Amino acid sequence: MYKHNLLVFMRNIRREKVFFFINLIGLSAGLACALLIYLWVVDELAVDKFHEQDSQLYEAMLTIKNNENIVTQHFVPGPLAKAMLDEMPEVERVVEYTHTFRNEKNILAVGDKKVKAKGDYVGADFFNVFSFDLMHGDKSKVLADKKSIVLSESLAKKMFNTTDNLVGKSIKMDNDQSFLISGVYKDFPRESSINFDFLLPFELFRDNNQWLLNWLGNAPGVSVILKKGTDVKKFNQKIASFVRTKSKDLHNFTLFVRPFSDAYLYGNYENGVQSGGRIEYVKLFGLIAIFILLIACINFMNLSTAKASRRIKEIGVKKAVGADRSILVAQYLGESVIMAFLSLIIAVVIIYFFLPTFNVITGKELALSFDPQLILSILGITLLTGLLSGSYPALYLSGFNPATVLKGKFKSSVSELLVRKVLVVFQFSLSVMLIVAVMVVYNQIEYIQSRNLGYDKDNLIYFDREGWSAKSLETFLAKLESEPGIRSTSSMVGNFLGSKTTTDQIEWQNKSPDDKTVFIFQIINYGLFKTLGIDLSSGRAFSKDYGAEDSKIVFNETAIKAMGLQGEPVGQRIRWGESEFEIAGVVKDFQLESVKEEIKPMLFLLNPEASNKIFAKIEKGKELETVRRLEGFYRQYNPGYPFDFKFLDEDYQALYSSETRISTLSRYFAGIAIIISCLGLFGLAAFSAERRTKEIGIRKALSASKFSIVFLLSKDFTKVVLLAIVIALPLSYLITKRWLDDFVYRIDLKLWYFLLSGFLALVIAWLTVGIQGLKAANKNPVDCLKAND
Repeated sequence: MYKHNLLVFMRNIRREKVFFFINLIGLSAGLACALLIYLWVVDELAVDKFHEQDSQLYEAMLTIKNNENIVTQHFVPGPLAKAMLDEMPEVERVVEYTHTFRNEKNILAVGDKKVKAKGDYVGADFFNVFSFDLMHGDKSKVLADKKSIVLSESLAKKMFNTTDNLVGKSIKMDNDQSFLISGVYKDFPRESSINFDFLLPFELFRDNNQWLLNWLGNAPGVSVILKKGTDVKKFNQKIASFVRTKSKDLHNFTLFVRPFSDAYLYGNYENGVQSGGRIEYVKLFGLIAIFILLIACINFMNLSTAKASRRIKEIGVKKAVGADRSILVAQYLGESVIMAFLSLIIAVVIIYFFLPTFNVITGKELALSFDPQLILSILGITLLTGLLSGSYPALYLSGFNPATVLKGKFKSSVSELLVRKVLVVFQFSLSVMLIVAVMVVYNQIEYIQSRNLGYDKDNLIYFDREGWSAKSLETFLAKLESEPGIRSTSSMVGNFLGSKTTTDQIEWQNKSPDDKTVFIFQIINYGLFKTLGIDLSSGRAFSKDYGAEDSKIVFNETAIKAMGLQGEPVGQRIRWGESEFEIAGVVKDFQLESVKEEIKPMLFLLNPEASNKIFAKIEKGKELETVRRLEGFYRQYNPGYPFDFKFLDEDYQALYSSETRISTLSRYFAGIAIIISCLGLFGLAAFSAERRTKEIGIRKALSASKFSIVFLLSKDFTKVVLLAIVIALPLSYLITKRWLDDFVYRIDLKLWYFLLSGFLALVIAWLTVGIQGLKAANKNPVDCLKAND
């Protein structure tokens, strides 16, 4: 029986080569897209899940009620870690780490060899809390001594060309402090959301930052291991008011913990409530994978049922000799499953060639590893695809009445034609929705790129202050500015974009006792506003012409509005802790964060010597030669220090890396979905033309024009596609509007986005069907009339 069914399948392939290849290409493309997305989704879901104590590993979080809003952050008070371990019996282990330090790079030196590396200060229990492997050293002791340093495997090989026998050796950081290597750990796995080249004891950071002893000093992050059996919901209720009991100034703070591995996918909070994050993109691409597979399966269903008349005698004979319906269902499902697995072979080849490009777009390092879990998943997806695509044809074909079939009285039923049209409508509706999504996402990204940000990000280079520049900043900047191609220079503390250092301790005249406005603050040098192209709306910037400026402060427009200052703000005085400042100027608002965020109240203080980032504005058109000259200048004044620099517009692009990837991938997947849909339409049009060959011959014999023949074959498909467009456009509006709602600053959903998308889908459908129509119209009417039914 199996051999017979296989022979029948092979004969049908030889007889229906065109339809076979249409199905094969459609299913192969659908499976390739679905499997690529599956690899990406699995990789996203695996982030931070590898820790052995994942089910007990939590991160401490704070919600802060700020006037009418609630802000959620992972910066917590300095003393919190020790207090949780001492006062909460549910806490088994705790580890602290710094969020701000991990973005900086330091110079590590051994002899004459100097390497820039990224590190973090972490608590002594770091390797007991997180499942990172130590190659050398005792995980309970490697961070116990304040003079110890733990190196990654890669950094150890860079500096010593080996990972062996390094414990006890000395290494110098920033040409200043010396540390003894206490251990070497394996490079953090790709699935880790945190990644460091070296680790230092958190106690050293605490010694150098005494404000961490104060409950008002929010900076470190804290992760805890809760004891097995702890009810996290009850634990959060218990600790909600914990920090409020430590200081009256924290009366608007609420403490809670969340699973550490949730941070990557569920990082967004709105008014204290978790509101998604990267998980939204995981869901989105999961849906796209399902949609593309469905479109491919619909092609198979439609073409299989359309060709039913070719197999009615086979079905009638088998039923007449006693084959029951279940045997026929099994045969046709078996054929579709074989088809799916043939498509899988081609899909794997496609993935093999396109995976490197996919990795570049997604920023991943995905690979077809063929581990048991991946193999089972791929086989499962393929089997499901085969069963789904063959389900309707199997039930439809096996349901024919043998007597009717053998008498040659078989006709396509109204229900069959209706189902086929519904499937085509569904197929094209998905395609139209994808076209609209691509258009909206593309225009939003274009808007982000071209929007006036309130500063000039172009041709702005920045690098670390180190070496000679660290000792004599003013002289270094003056010499740098005299270099050809440099228009202006300045410096500041930290990176310009995405700064999150905040305070709610600003006091001003007539401030309400309940006002808890949070200000972002930045420490800057003279000339920064000029270098960054930030304009003032009133007053002045910091200037050496006015003598000492350490008692002056500059706000942005949003801060002035938030404070509700009466009259001209310039000259008014405010208090911050024990210090009093005079407002020297007000800068126009600029976008410091992603356009998903509203512009926040900001303040600026002057402290040139605190700067650790140097900025330089390069003349337009001279970027390449100026950077080369800068590299020579830097090596001359900072011998032994590598010149690591970045452009500010790169940082800006990084704020929207997820959206940019979504835009790129959605274009590819939308294109593939449309191609697969059109393949199905092409096959149906070809079959329709074949079925109506004699009718076309008669019409041509009666002098029908080519256009009328094309119109005849196209009109039914046009109605179906138009219905799909009518259904898809309102749904597209709702979906794209929801996506745009994540952005504070966004494009308007214009009518032409939807009309153009629908028109494109219609034109593509016309071209697809029109090709078959022209082919049929060009046939000799004599040949048409001789054709067999």
